Amino acid sequence: MTKPLSPSSQKVQDALNALGYSFTVIESEIPTKTAAQAAEFAGCLLGQIVKSLIFQGTESGKPILVLTSGANRVDEKRLSEYTGEPVGRADPELVRAVTGFAIGGVPPVGHLQKVETYLDEDLMQYETIWAAAGTPNSLFELTPAALKAMTGGKVARVK
Repeated sequence: MTKPLSPSSQKVQDALNALGYSFTVIESEIPTKTAAQAAEFAGCLLGQIVKSLIFQGTESGKPILVLTSGANRVDEKRLSEYTGEPVGRADPELVRAVTGFAIGGVPPVGHLQKVETYLDEDLMQYETIWAAAGTPNSLFELTPAALKAMTGGKVARVK
């Protein structure tokens, strides 16, 4: 008998199902809050972990979602070129207001608001990748093509 998912993870599972995907959210007993912890749990490369990071336009205040490889750091200057304004990391309150999730468990789908999204081109090289699923200890496996389709993200060089 499997334990029911936590409410946040169930929200992600419901969002995936509503989008027509059969990916399965897995909750772990150990934290998967960092990309390294997530990779260890999933048994995959650090680069196969999808980090969902919310940035904010410093002029417009507009939230921007960057789905980047766990092996990479986002280059805010490069991101600014795509968004047309300087950007900075969003504070935890904005992240929760936009996505409905707390930092450390932000999934790529199931957000409260539609957000301009950029997809790290480095994720596209993998057969499968792993993304957070609403809590600091839940993940789901998916394909890069599905990630692009479900988020409408623009594939870009973000590192």
